[in-house]
Amino acid sequence: MKPTERPQAFSGPLPPADFNMARYCLATNAAASPDKIALIVVQDEKAPKDAAEQWTYGQLDNAVRRIAAALLDSGLSPGDRLMIRLPNTSTYALLFFGALAAGIVPLPASSQLTSEEAGFLLEDSGARAIAIADEFDMSTGDAMRFTSDEIEKMITYARSVDYAGTRADDPGYLVYTSGTSGTPKGVLHAHRAAWGRRPMYQGWYGIREDDVVLHAGAFNWTYTLGVGLTDPWANGATTVLFTGNKDVQVWPLLLERYQATLLAAVPSLYRQILKYCDLSAVDLGRFRHGLTAGEALSPALLQGWQKVTGTNLYEALGMSECSTYVSTGPGMQNREGSPGKPQPGRAISILDVEDTSNNDPLPTGAIGLLAIHRSDPGLMLGYWNRPDEDAAVYRGDWFVGGDLARFDEDGYLWYEGRADDVMNAMGYRVSPLEVETVIATHPNVAEVGVCEIQVRSDVSIIAAFVVPADLETADVASILSHTADHLATYKQPREVVFVETLPRSPNGKLLRRQLVEAFSKASG
Repeated sequence: MKPTERPQAFSGPLPPADFNMARYCLATNAAASPDKIALIVVQDEKAPKDAAEQWTYGQLDNAVRRIAAALLDSGLSPGDRLMIRLPNTSTYALLFFGALAAGIVPLPASSQLTSEEAGFLLEDSGARAIAIADEFDMSTGDAMRFTSDEIEKMITYARSVDYAGTRADDPGYLVYTSGTSGTPKGVLHAHRAAWGRRPMYQGWYGIREDDVVLHAGAFNWTYTLGVGLTDPWANGATTVLFTGNKDVQVWPLLLERYQATLLAAVPSLYRQILKYCDLSAVDLGRFRHGLTAGEALSPALLQGWQKVTGTNLYEALGMSECSTYVSTGPGMQNREGSPGKPQPGRAISILDVEDTSNNDPLPTGAIGLLAIHRSDPGLMLGYWNRPDEDAAVYRGDWFVGGDLARFDEDGYLWYEGRADDVMNAMGYRVSPLEVETVIATHPNVAEVGVCEIQVRSDVSIIAAFVVPADLETADVASILSHTADHLATYKQPREVVFVETLPRSPNGKLLRRQLVEAFSKASG
C-alpha cells in the first residue's frame, strides 16, 4: 500500500469476544513463567539492588485475583466504579488490575489533585467506592471507603477468584481528561483497550520478552499504567518503577543498575538528563532506545540525545481517547518534527475542517482534522454521561478529536496543533506548531510555546514564549532574525518573551491559555 493509500478501517487483528484486560496482561505469563520478575519497585536508588521490591508474574497474578475477591466480597459488583486516590506505591497498580480482574471499573486519579478536583471526579463518575489514603482529606459522601491498610490486606485476602468473564466491549476503566478548559470529562475505555495497544508493540517500542522497561512516571499516571505496566506485562517483559525523590541524577543510575533496555519519559526529562547528568560515567551497554510522549520532541533534543548516547528516541502521538496511534519506532527513519507514521493496522485520516459533511480524506499535504476510524479497538467507548459530546466528535465512522495535522508524501504525519489553537494573523490561519517548530531550531532555544496575543481590542499578534538554553546570551533580535529566515512575514512572532518554564498539564501538554493570561497580567 502506498503512503497516500491509507486504510479506511482498522486492519489489524481484533480481540476475541470474551476478553478481560487483567487476564490478558498477567494470566499467560503467570502460567508459562511464574517465577519471572514482572515488576521492580525502587524506593532508594542508593540501596542494594536486591533491597528493591520485586514481584514475579505468579505473585502478581495471585495478588490481583485475591484483591478481586476482596472487592466483590465487600459488596461491589461488576460494572461499579472504584476511584483510586493512593500514593505512588505498588498497591496502586495492584488495585487497578485487581478491579479489572473483578470486572469492576477503576478510576485512577492523580495524587496531585486538590480535594475539590478529586471530589468532582468522585461525584461525576458516580463511583460506588473510593480507595483513599489517610493523607488525602476529602469528603467521600455515600461512597464506600477503603483505606490504604485495607487495600494492603486485600493482597493476602483469604480467597481468590478467577478473572471475570468480561466481554471485549464491556467497560474496563475510566480516566478523566486534564481539563485545560472547563471541567474534566470522563473517558470510558473498554477491556479491549489493552488489545488496542498491540500496534504500539513494534510500531513504537520494538518490545521483546527480555526487555527491562524503566518508566519515569508515577503509578497514578495513565502513561505509566499503559506504557509502564500494561504493555510490558502483556509481552512478558520486566518493568522498573522508581518511587523515591525524583532527582534527575537518579535516572542514569537506574538505567545502569537494572540494566534497563528501554526508558519511557516525557521529552523534558530527556532534556534534563542531557543537561545535568554525565552519561559517560554510567554503563548503558544494554540500553537500546528511549520512548517519548506527552509533548513534542524537538529536533535539537533528538540530535543531542543521539550524539551523546548513540541511541535513538522514538516519539508517539496520542490522546486520552485512544492512547498513542502515530509513532516512530525501530527500523523507521526519524523525521525531525514529525511524530511518525500511523501504527500498523491503524486507520488514520485527515478530514476537511470546514465541510463537515465531507468525510473523504484530504490529499497529501493538506491540513485538516486528524481522525481515527471507529473500528479501532483502542478507541474509547465514549465520554462518561455526555452523549451530546459523543455525537459531536464523530463524523460518520471517524472519531475527530480536534487536532490538526497533515500527511507528507512518505506517509509521515505532521501535527499542526489544536483546531481551537489556530491563530489568525493578518487574515491568515497559522498553526502555532509550525512557528514553534522553526523557533525550536534556534541554537539557544530549549523550549518554546507560541500563541496569539490581543494587544488592542482590534489587534492581535503572534507571541513566542521561550525557555532559553542559556539565559545570559538570550537575544530577542537573534530569534526574530531566525524566524524571518524561515517563515513568511505573517507567520513571524512580533513578541518574544523569555521565561523559566512553560505551563503544562499533568500529562505534559502545553497550556497556551495560561501563556495568554500571563502576558496579559505582565502587560497590565
